[in-house]
Amino acid sequence: MYTGAPGVAIIDTSSSTVTDKKDASCAAPVKVQWKESPVTVLRRIVTVLFALAVAGAVLAAYIAGYQIVWDSSKLFSFGLYGAFLVFHLVVQSFFAYLEQRKMRSRNLECSYTKTVALTISAYQEDADYLRQCLLSVKNTKYPSDKLRIVMVIDGNSADDRYMLELFREVFSDDDVGCLVWQENYHTWKPWEPPGSGELQLSTVEALGEMYHEVALDDPGKSEVEELIRRHRCVCIMQKWGGKREVMYTAFKGLGDSVDYVQVCDSDTKLDPLATLELVKVLESDERYGAVGGDVRILNLSESYISFMSSLRYWMAFNVERACQSFFDCVSCISGPLGLYRNDLLQLFLESWYNQKFLGTHCTFGDDRHLTNRMLSIGYATKYTSLSRCYSETPGQFLRWLNQQIRWTKSYFREWLYNALWWHKHHLWMTYECVVAGVFPFFVTATVLELFYKGGLWDILWILLVIQIIGLGKALYACWLRGNPVMVFMSLYSVLYMTSLLPTKYFAMLTMTKSSWGTSGRKKIVGNYMPLLPLSLWWGALLAGLGYTVYKDCQQDWTLPDMQREALYLICGSAAYIAYWLLMGALYWFWIRGVCGKYQTLEEERV
Repeated sequence: MYTGAPGVAIIDTSSSTVTDKKDASCAAPVKVQWKESPVTVLRRIVTVLFALAVAGAVLAAYIAGYQIVWDSSKLFSFGLYGAFLVFHLVVQSFFAYLEQRKMRSRNLECSYTKTVALTISAYQEDADYLRQCLLSVKNTKYPSDKLRIVMVIDGNSADDRYMLELFREVFSDDDVGCLVWQENYHTWKPWEPPGSGELQLSTVEALGEMYHEVALDDPGKSEVEELIRRHRCVCIMQKWGGKREVMYTAFKGLGDSVDYVQVCDSDTKLDPLATLELVKVLESDERYGAVGGDVRILNLSESYISFMSSLRYWMAFNVERACQSFFDCVSCISGPLGLYRNDLLQLFLESWYNQKFLGTHCTFGDDRHLTNRMLSIGYATKYTSLSRCYSETPGQFLRWLNQQIRWTKSYFREWLYNALWWHKHHLWMTYECVVAGVFPFFVTATVLELFYKGGLWDILWILLVIQIIGLGKALYACWLRGNPVMVFMSLYSVLYMTSLLPTKYFAMLTMTKSSWGTSGRKKIVGNYMPLLPLSLWWGALLAGLGYTVYKDCQQDWTLPDMQREALYLICGSAAYIAYWLLMGALYWFWIRGVCGKYQTLEEERV
């Protein structure tokens, strides 16, 4: 029996019970029979009640619409629901600060005894980005005799060959092994040989009869596994199957040959100390099953979208995930930079690969589900800002939308899976999942209610409040990061309201559609479907705004109260427009650089 956490599970096969980690990692299809102790059952009950209490409190605060602060004319007000959101941001920021301070003060040591396999997933990657990635991997400051490198390319056509050649070029002075595999681990069908509709048979004559033998396993699999075990640097091109397929090849080929497995994307540039800092965290506590690092943006000066993404990334990692790390329950070890205990990863490798949702095999959300699998067996997941990498993000609006839709699909799907394991971790995980899960729906309801039931001042007041809260959060980020550029984070709320919010519903409606989601960088984006929900959303808002203007035009603006409202409307509009003009000017002259490039760009890339 293997128990990653007290009273977790008994891992069983159809014919026998697995008695240790080594057996479990190489067993036949694994079934998990849950035999829960009374304490575990009690934890489940308490967690469910807590989740219902949090959801009920948020819902009650929203429906009641109770105003905590207001003026005599009730033109200015601040409600209970708004206060709850502010409280959430304050608490989250506080624990993030504590975790950041703890990270920097611990001074963890590394034993340099753990073997690490650094795996790279590649798909139609830009040659310059891939070269940067491979050079950064080559310059990783971890003992070479303890570090192995495996890159798997999703595609084996002539058009994909340049990636294998780049790998050979960068690691030409090392122990390199390369293979072009015509299949992958899950496409081998001996009864359907390539280029033939006939059965491939080896025929022998025995006792006067024809005896037919069919190869039951692809000989390429053993070749892949032998290559990975024999060489320090390995590159494999295989039949297209999606990102999860290439990750599976690396994980399966490695088997139990290393202690830790690091994941990395082909557009990612690693900091020289990235691997070392991740290893330090896993070595520091046996309870830690996985750890992620700080993902920064490599192409932040490419466009407004990539720049805003760089700010959002920093907040997501150094506030949100830092807070989760304080409670040992990081919800997603990001694909560009993460480290897993290999013995644990091998336990749930098959379950991770064969994940299905509503009968459809899941291909996206590989990193989030890998994290969820680790959480499901009771192990902690951590984050450290001391490990850093730089990754490419979409600079085009449409490609960015496609990426966000893919991420949203995996978020809501994994939210449902994650809920099964809330009881194994701190109540903060339950609280945060509930709040984050219901937030988009409350925002949607609030916006639609304002645009169809409120007045112009109501709409403007909410916009001003959102901007004020966003500015407060941005100023906190400026202080925490020590960089004034974070003030532009105050503009992100508008991008969320106008673009991200409607795509969340589109993502939920198309959750069973599986693909890489974000096209390879060599291809022009051809999926325009994400523009449909945006068009519907903007149409609804414009219709609501027109209706509101019509209603307000019917009011008697000569009345004292209406004249006061008109004054507030003029002043508020002027302030809101002035703020955006100021931030736009700062962005254009400072970030885009009419007078030069963004001055701290090089600092970000060091």
